[in-house]
Amino acid sequence: MSTLAVHDHEVAHHGDDHGHHHKATFLNTYVFSQDHKMIAKQFLITGIIMAVIAMILSILFRIQLAYPDKAFPLMETLLGRFAPGGRLDSNFYLALVTIHGTIMVFFVLTAGLSGTFANLLIPLQLGVRDMASPFMNMLSYWLFLIASIVMLSSFMVQKGPASGGWTIYPPLSALPKAMPGSGMGMTLWLTSMVLFIASQLMGGINYVSTILNMRTKGMDLWKMPLTVWALFLTAVLGVLAFPVLVAGVVLLVFDRSFGTSFYLSDIVLNGSQVQPYEGGSPILFQHLFWFLGHPEVYIVIMPAMGISSEVMSVNSRKPIFGYHAMVYSLIGITVLSFIVWGHHMFVTGMNPFLGGVFMITTLIIAVPSAVKTFNWLATLWRGNIRFSAAMLFAIGMVSFFISGGLTGIFLGNATLDINLHDTYFVVAHFHLVMGSAAIFGMLAGVYHWFPKMYGRLMNEKLGYLHFWLTFIGAYLVFFPMHFMGLDGVPRRYYAFTEFESMKQWLSVNTFVTWAAIISALAQVAFLYNFFHSIFFGEKATQNPWEANTLEWTTPVERIHGNWPGEIPSVYRWPYDYSKPGAEEDFIPQTVPLSQTMSSNLPHDFEDNPAGLEAHAKWVNTQKSNEEVK
Repeated sequence: MSTLAVHDHEVAHHGDDHGHHHKATFLNTYVFSQDHKMIAKQFLITGIIMAVIAMILSILFRIQLAYPDKAFPLMETLLGRFAPGGRLDSNFYLALVTIHGTIMVFFVLTAGLSGTFANLLIPLQLGVRDMASPFMNMLSYWLFLIASIVMLSSFMVQKGPASGGWTIYPPLSALPKAMPGSGMGMTLWLTSMVLFIASQLMGGINYVSTILNMRTKGMDLWKMPLTVWALFLTAVLGVLAFPVLVAGVVLLVFDRSFGTSFYLSDIVLNGSQVQPYEGGSPILFQHLFWFLGHPEVYIVIMPAMGISSEVMSVNSRKPIFGYHAMVYSLIGITVLSFIVWGHHMFVTGMNPFLGGVFMITTLIIAVPSAVKTFNWLATLWRGNIRFSAAMLFAIGMVSFFISGGLTGIFLGNATLDINLHDTYFVVAHFHLVMGSAAIFGMLAGVYHWFPKMYGRLMNEKLGYLHFWLTFIGAYLVFFPMHFMGLDGVPRRYYAFTEFESMKQWLSVNTFVTWAAIISALAQVAFLYNFFHSIFFGEKATQNPWEANTLEWTTPVERIHGNWPGEIPSVYRWPYDYSKPGAEEDFIPQTVPLSQTMSSNLPHDFEDNPAGLEAHAKWVNTQKSNEEVK
């Protein structure tokens, strides 16, 4: 496959001095930076801030679920008109659920995860000076930041933020008069999402262009680390799926503002006001939303899969098990994720035959996921495991992916889903398989590549504390929800005290709320560790984890252009760990095969007949020497 087309041009252009192209000022170094490493940090810190906000929102509505009849004067002090008399307003409760979901799915797990690690790792692991378009990269971050600010500003409007659920189904989202959160708050939500999608498209096109056109000499696709494969396919998914949601949102704006009827028909407001809408279908919006919404699930989890694969291989001191199978399963997930969206819509009255088709495709997509799971377990098997904080989070990601994925088999079955749809069973499922798993993959990446971002190490003991409290806390929060869902407890309800059959779950809701509060407090350990280590952490060496990939060949001090001299060439795949006959238990990608004759294997020379011949000669010479001895 073609590798670097612009490698020599890049070297000639940047030379050895990477500071001459513009005068470094505070603004162009830290604010409007075009350096991919700084943009990665901007995405990460913005993502962390948004995650903290989303976590606070979830604690507020969890308190309401645990103590539905209790007044908290502090709540009124903090939230004012949204918590009259110290009790959460029922419309504001829905707004909290909506904005929590939106921030976590899009602003933290899409932009925070992909934005951080695609920007940091694609150039560093492929041997590139910077992204294909550094300016577009900077623009991508700033559109994301503006989208974040617009989303949060909806808390400042008179009637509060959007409150139709993060899926914003019509008619709540299409009729400005439907409820308080359907007015200005929903308009800001839609504006924010269009800005967000523009940001993601700019990023995605940049990532794909960089990976396909700018790899260093010797770096063919089969020598790329799994992180880059995952980020590449995630970008492809985003570029193909996000525009569909823009189309859906534009039609929604038409319905809201210009009197069209794409999603509305036969609407009666307040029992008597017949609305002049005819011929629309709210189901059309569901199709457009979930055509993005299901690929979105994989846009969230695939970078976490790639990061965990890399971290587990490095810390097991073993090659990743089934590299080609891992790549093909990522490709399989990418393709199949476009033909399973209907499993979110089994209860919309769809044709049972169509439901059967979506059920089969949904169960088929479990196969590549299972391949990845078995390969992770096989990588760990009999490895010389180093239980660093990053490794624990990577293993935790696999745990959540398995336990959350198994419940997906229930929900993917059209018949079972009719009973479980819109219950707490669904909440439990996607918070484990998508929420917790992706967050743990992201945290594994933060602990692992922190030295590359900031030149310092995070505190391992605080990392262990953070892991165990978060891991146990997440299971205590989400596992009991499966049983609530099996009993038919619906999601998004403001209080369950109105229903005799659901009162028995109040004690479980209280338990879940306290588990959530303790899990939230555990994040203080991470936040302290992260921000303290940036300035005062132990200084890192060039390759602290003894890894093989190219980013660990760059100097510790961060320079524009990544490598001070010529970009290194690549000679081998990224997972040569504990190779029999090798002097050390890792062989970086930059070490030529001619220097490791004692550990070379015939399959190392798949595309290199001359190398294979030289290897055969070396083996014969060794045999002759042995015989002489």
